[in-house]
Amino acid sequence: MRLFAFATVAALGVLALTGCTAGDTGGDTGDGSDAAAVTDVPIIVPADPGGGWDQTGRAMSSVLTSEDIVNSAPVTNIGGAGGANGLAALANETNPDTLMVMGLVMVGAVETNASEVRLEDTTPIARLTDEALVIVVPAASEYETLQDLVDDILENGQDVTITGGSAGGADHILAGLLLEAAGLSSDEIASSLNYIPNSGGGEAVSLILGNNVSAGISGVGEFVEHIESGDMRALAVSSAERVEALPDTPTIVEEGYDVTLTNWRGVVASGSIDDAQRNALELVVTEMHDSEAWASELETRGWADAFLVGEDFDEFLTDNIAEVQTTLKNIGLVA
Repeated sequence: MRLFAFATVAALGVLALTGCTAGDTGGDTGDGSDAAAVTDVPIIVPADPGGGWDQTGRAMSSVLTSEDIVNSAPVTNIGGAGGANGLAALANETNPDTLMVMGLVMVGAVETNASEVRLEDTTPIARLTDEALVIVVPAASEYETLQDLVDDILENGQDVTITGGSAGGADHILAGLLLEAAGLSSDEIASSLNYIPNSGGGEAVSLILGNNVSAGISGVGEFVEHIESGDMRALAVSSAERVEALPDTPTIVEEGYDVTLTNWRGVVASGSIDDAQRNALELVVTEMHDSEAWASELETRGWADAFLVGEDFDEFLTDNIAEVQTTLKNIGLVA
């Protein structure tokens, strides 16, 4: 099965994005003000330091301030529950210029955590990046190939431990899709997959480097330095083609499993902001995206440019939520 988190997908249902009215992304915000009125943009990272959301939030903060797009862009980490804690904090935020980093991980975590506050309650601003995931093992692992890892899970089930980001997030979904491609039913996946979630990428790295888990899954950018140092062994990447940062690592498809999944990230604002406030934030983020400094961040971190704003991002998010709901049921991660 293939789950494309970045491609445009067919609508699987209509989900109302409450508080999310698409606005004009032109220069005038509609009330006589413009993006220049946005001078400070607090950024909520709904995870502990060290992971992809944290990297994204801090890259945004650096570019927004170094390019003089805003005066300040302080980052606040609010970890836990796959981003649901950060989502709840955004719902109570009174500053209309506050942005929260989110993405595919949060789409899944909202479902598995049965979060009271949902992404439909926010205002989508922009999709920013897209990144392949990589399946790794500790350097001393007996697994030399992805087939070795899958065979051991099929034989020994929950004795094989896999760590990654939050429950129901992209890493967890990829593990489930891999076992589905290996021939397991949703019930068999639920009984065989021993997935250890974390609230930040740093925790997963510690578990893998400490040889406390059998394998790990995360974005390439979070593991690449440990792969290059020889402390981790990369078994496969989840993109359709090999990634530039790990040219010798095969894709999951090359390893014989029909699975492709990429992890997109973006930003949303409070669901209570009006059209003018939304337009102003869209202009700020668009100016950041169009800068050479942001292009440099993408290249340095190995992120693909996946920029969408306005109605295009609204439609993408609606479809992605429906797609993830279906996938999580198919692989037994939610009832």
